[in-house]
Amino acid sequence: MAPVELRHLRYLLAVVEYGTFTGAAEALHVSQPTLSQQIRALERTVGLPLLDRAGRTVRPTDAGEVYADHARRALREITAAERAVQDVADLSRGQLRLGVTPTFTAYLVGPLMGALHARHPGLDLSVREATQERIGAALIADELDAGIGFAGDCVPGTAAEPLFTETLALVTGGGAGVGAAPLPVAELAGRDLALLAGDFATRARIDAYFAAEGVAPRVAVEADSALALLEIVRGGALATVLPTAVALDRPGLAQVPLRPPLPHRTAALLTRSGGHRSAAVHAFVALLRAQVTERGLPPAGPGEE
Repeated sequence: MAPVELRHLRYLLAVVEYGTFTGAAEALHVSQPTLSQQIRALERTVGLPLLDRAGRTVRPTDAGEVYADHARRALREITAAERAVQDVADLSRGQLRLGVTPTFTAYLVGPLMGALHARHPGLDLSVREATQERIGAALIADELDAGIGFAGDCVPGTAAEPLFTETLALVTGGGAGVGAAPLPVAELAGRDLALLAGDFATRARIDAYFAAEGVAPRVAVEADSALALLEIVRGGALATVLPTAVALDRPGLAQVPLRPPLPHRTAALLTRSGGHRSAAVHAFVALLRAQVTERGLPPAGPGEE
């Protein structure tokens, strides 16, 4: 059985509307023989005559009436689907489901989501804070559309596009330490720190750094949120280690470089390998890269992961 094409439906409905092949052919801008041939092909596919050609006016048969009614509804649905796709492409509708590792929530995601909503208020936006492993699993399961994490730690089946270089610093309260000389890391031995929980990538970097330097600060507080750590540090004697961008322009906080320097990594856009990118994801990525440039975040070096 030959497949029914949309043009067959439009041809049939035009003949039913105009009552003649001549009028329908003129309205459709096709030749009358072509129109007749296509209607015959549709009738062969259906297996019944759809038009009564005996009189001066072409009229639908009983089967033609039923078929034409369904054809009208089908074309209405197709038209509605085309409009819906166009709406999504124009970002008047749609959704963006974003996953981020916790440090990015403290300095990048808020302004980014605010800018995206201001430009495209019809989008439904959701942000999930999680470990990179969980973000990767959610991308593969199609529970997230994109993520922000780190290159080099990709879950199989996901891809990372470099965004910028993220550096770490010791963050203290009191506002002192701006422009201070680097602090020897040995001076942190036994000092009380507040750090991210152990299952986050940033914490793994910090622990590896201290271990390599033979220093063992006391972890007095663990938190699942970088913003919570900033408030803890701001209000007390504890210090923390966070990306330098987190503490920028935040009153009551200061960054103190350590010697030797803390490690750096490449922040990256995370997506499902080979996955379709919606218009919302494309808009998000464009804004994300613009935000990185506007904030002056250090670009990712060649080949950095």
